[in-house]
Amino acid sequence: MNFTVLTIFPDMFIPFREHGIIRRALEQSRISLSIVNLRDFALDKHHVTDDRPYGGGCGMVMKAEPLIAAIRAAKRRHPSAKTMLLSPQGRVLTQKKAHELALSEGLVFVCGRYEGVDERIVDFTDEEISIGDYVLTGGELAVMVIIDAVARLIPGVLGGETSAEKDSFSDGLLEHAHYTRPRTCEGDAVPEVLLSGNHKEIEKWRLESAVVRTFLKRPDLLENRPLSQEERAILKKWGGHVDRILQAQSSCRADSSSGGQQEQGADHICRDQLGPA
Repeated sequence: MNFTVLTIFPDMFIPFREHGIIRRALEQSRISLSIVNLRDFALDKHHVTDDRPYGGGCGMVMKAEPLIAAIRAAKRRHPSAKTMLLSPQGRVLTQKKAHELALSEGLVFVCGRYEGVDERIVDFTDEEISIGDYVLTGGELAVMVIIDAVARLIPGVLGGETSAEKDSFSDGLLEHAHYTRPRTCEGDAVPEVLLSGNHKEIEKWRLESAVVRTFLKRPDLLENRPLSQEERAILKKWGGHVDRILQAQSSCRADSSSGGQQEQGADHICRDQLGPA
């Protein structure tokens, strides 16, 4: 997979390509990363890539000619690559979209700056893409996010072939909880099942952890996702816990309203009702 980035700040990508998974993927030729300075395609001796907007207004707009020339040069090198403009108006990146992009033969990213780019370059791109509903000062940081998300899905980039498959969002769920040494930290112990060596039970625990985490932190992910029989059972189990807690709270309020003499007994009853299922 080849990534090409068109930017007026190429030095921003020096640390990006020198660390972590991206550095290793480059060294192993799993990916290639070409950083193109848009100023090299400017038409004047001062290498100007922006100008005042027609119609007036604040800020500057990136000129069409350098952008179009740079896109054409990148496409000559990688004819099958998809050209993507970083824009707040673009389709928002998701894990599903990252998987889709990972199947591409190559990606050319156009990094906007200032107030935006001349609208006439849109016809020279295949798609607009965004990393969220907020505005950055330029597309460079967003490109790094997209390249990182896509590169890790390319076979051989991660240490384990199944590592990316178990990431959050890959199957519509958040990822399960993780633990490492020591076994006890600040009085909080690692769940015993993870120390048991019973891989079937460990996988069962991890599925439950993933489902419960998703329910608590991102319930919206479950609304339109088909649930397996195991996942339904987990949600019913935890729904039962919630019902018991609500029932216990109702009992506590009822007992406390009957008088101060019963307060200690009510507290004992509530603790019993919140015990293990």
